[in-house]
Amino acid sequence: MRIVNRFLSTVPFDLYELALFQLVVRHRSFTKAATIAGLTQSALTRQIQGIEKSLGLPLLERTTRTVRVTPAGEYLLGEATRLLGDVERSLEHIAQEFVGARKEVRVQVSRTIGLAYLPGFFHANLRRLPQVGLRVGCQYSNAILTALEANEQDVGVLCPPKNLPKTLRVTHRFQDAFTLIAPAGPATPLTLPSAPSARNEWLQQQNWLLLDNHSNTGQLLRAWLARQGWQISPAMQLDNFDLIINLVSLGLGVSLVPIRALALYNQRQKIVRIPVPNCFARELVVVVRQHRQLPAHIRDFIANVLF
Repeated sequence: MRIVNRFLSTVPFDLYELALFQLVVRHRSFTKAATIAGLTQSALTRQIQGIEKSLGLPLLERTTRTVRVTPAGEYLLGEATRLLGDVERSLEHIAQEFVGARKEVRVQVSRTIGLAYLPGFFHANLRRLPQVGLRVGCQYSNAILTALEANEQDVGVLCPPKNLPKTLRVTHRFQDAFTLIAPAGPATPLTLPSAPSARNEWLQQQNWLLLDNHSNTGQLLRAWLARQGWQISPAMQLDNFDLIINLVSLGLGVSLVPIRALALYNQRQKIVRIPVPNCFARELVVVVRQHRQLPAHIRDFIANVLF
């Protein structure tokens, strides 16, 4: 008990103050953070100053227009985000296990994963686990990984980066093959020209619709195109394959898209698949936090996904 008392008497801040600090950093404004927290600006400023005084170093640099975070503040923010996320999730778990609140799985799916994939992710769970709710979002892969680290999400489905954070782990991996598509019509060949010069000429004459390179898939796809020697300058860059497929079907260009994403579209009338030897493929993964043990309803959700 003495050790606990000594710790409590010297701890520089509590969870409430840590949440206030996170709020200021998130909004880069004492005024906005104070309004959200229901405090006066001076009261919020005193709370942050108290943390800095206890730690003996500055966490924030105030200017007339904004708030900048010091390196120490950036480190504390990362730890605070994970800690507060763990506390929030623990309280939700207590409510679900002991108070009877409905259990829920928070899932983030990458923006580069099309609508045709979603029945495989969710259909079996809706049928087998109707008592478990799903909270589904769509984000870029980097944002999904950040949310998983902060315990703001339970499961992420994405194309992984080269280096996955050590706080996360992969539960499943599966390959996702691509194909070249073009608008159906008399000018569209059923196969690519066999001669490299003729093939490259045809490819360069097309209006290319490509996934932008903000995503892991976009970066990998561009690297593959470079290795093929396809000198392609996209006419349009987009952030998801569903939109790309729709635009190709309207005759606006050609693209490389996941074969699985085409399941929702009437390909025979509007889209032609052109075979490409050794075409691009990506890996998709299911990612969770490094827990001692995942809650049973999250394990069951992952087990029910049809990969």
